[in-house]
Amino acid sequence: MDAIIGFANAVFTPVIDLGAAPVMTIVLTIIALCFKVRFADALMGGIKLGVAITGIGAIINILTTSFAGPMNAFVQSTGLQLTITDVGWAPLATITWASPYTLYYLLVVVLLDVVMIVFNRTNTIDVDVFDIWHLAFVGLACMFFGQAAGVSGPLMLVVSTVLVLFIGALKIVNSDLMKPTFNDLLDVPDTNPMTTTHMNYMMNPVNMVFDKFFDRFLPWLDKYDFDAAKLNSKIGFWGSKFAIGIYLGVFVGLLGHQDAKQICTLAFTGGVCLELFSMVGAWFIEAIEPLSQGIANFATNNKHLQGRTLNVGLDWPFIAGRAEIWAAANVLAPIMLLESLVLPGNGLLPLGGIIAMGITPSLLVVTRGKMLRMVIIGALVMPLFLWAGTLVAPFVTQIAQQVGAFPDGVTGMISQTTMEGPVEKFLAYLIGNATSGDITFVLGSVVGLVAYTLLFIWYRHEMIKRNYEYAKQGKCQPETLLTGKYTEGLKAAAEKAAEGQGDADA
Repeated sequence: MDAIIGFANAVFTPVIDLGAAPVMTIVLTIIALCFKVRFADALMGGIKLGVAITGIGAIINILTTSFAGPMNAFVQSTGLQLTITDVGWAPLATITWASPYTLYYLLVVVLLDVVMIVFNRTNTIDVDVFDIWHLAFVGLACMFFGQAAGVSGPLMLVVSTVLVLFIGALKIVNSDLMKPTFNDLLDVPDTNPMTTTHMNYMMNPVNMVFDKFFDRFLPWLDKYDFDAAKLNSKIGFWGSKFAIGIYLGVFVGLLGHQDAKQICTLAFTGGVCLELFSMVGAWFIEAIEPLSQGIANFATNNKHLQGRTLNVGLDWPFIAGRAEIWAAANVLAPIMLLESLVLPGNGLLPLGGIIAMGITPSLLVVTRGKMLRMVIIGALVMPLFLWAGTLVAPFVTQIAQQVGAFPDGVTGMISQTTMEGPVEKFLAYLIGNATSGDITFVLGSVVGLVAYTLLFIWYRHEMIKRNYEYAKQGKCQPETLLTGKYTEGLKAAAEKAAEGQGDADA
């Protein structure tokens, strides 16, 4: 095992040390070249992706750092005993990548993806290697809790590897399941290869439980729903991303007892950041175009793939142009803040993670942009994020101190409020402690894993039914989807839709 870890570090460390943007530029360029894209076009796409990643990171940093001061002032003025500092995602990513085991987990997941493609268990090439840190975090947390319970390091590495492989496989399967929905949300043809394996979409099964509850018992609520984009077109500027950002800035400024000048600064900062998110999100689509054409040509001409269509797993912001993500995030921000004040067992006050990017992209996919559902479901599941962030705070704090990445000027423990994969953090806690033989944790792990697996199987079933409807409408090709009992129905529906389109064209 030490040899494998050493090999993974030797291969990936020089590249990872360059940072997320260069890594993704190199990865996308190399993959495009593998699909026989011209070098100039492959490099252009890689550079555009690197620029897009840099832009998204810069905007998030501006937004979170600008709002942290007023939120801290709010804490001090109220005397709340929420002692864990929400530092946002960037410090946690740095902490996770500082561990040599993260590169080991990266190698394991890359090999997993290759095996699944070869054996036709997925159509997704996962190029978002930087965001493997979310899954690696789960593995590292599992090791931490197990070792804290007295289990040896080598055993915990094996256990955590199995957990990472299990969740990693489900993430990759999920990317295939979501592909037709992304086509619908982006209004792009099925030939566009964009999808994602990002950890935040592993909340889909939980969110879908609530969504189906709405379908079954509260369908009348949808008549009061509104489309964020249509609302913007009707009310103009006052429903725009600019305005939503300004509202958030004013709200946070008032909470933090800021003066008029500071409130105005927060308002305009929020406005420009939300508008820039949409612009930069479009760059991801442009960046992937050369690879998209290369994959299409490769799949058409390769006899072994027999015309098989492959997808590309990107970071989640390629969908960031949808207004619902930001509208829901800004409505959920004050809700999450209020929940944190009264939620039993919570030690976090939302600061760096107050813009709820760990939940709203999943809500968009599950509800397909129904704003009322996004907000209500988001409010119901937000406690999971707060509890998970509180649970892993000792692990985050200790690792940050060990690798010299603990933020300056922060006292007490650190964590994040809207960290992706809250359910997986609970599994890591249960399984890590269960490895010690504690019967309570063993039973908890069994129940947790069974529930987690069954919920995903049910979710997969529901997504296949959704994709069946897309195929009936001619919006997706059945051969791009996972096999299952709906495969023949998907093929028949797609053929019928194609015949109907042909008649219409005639």
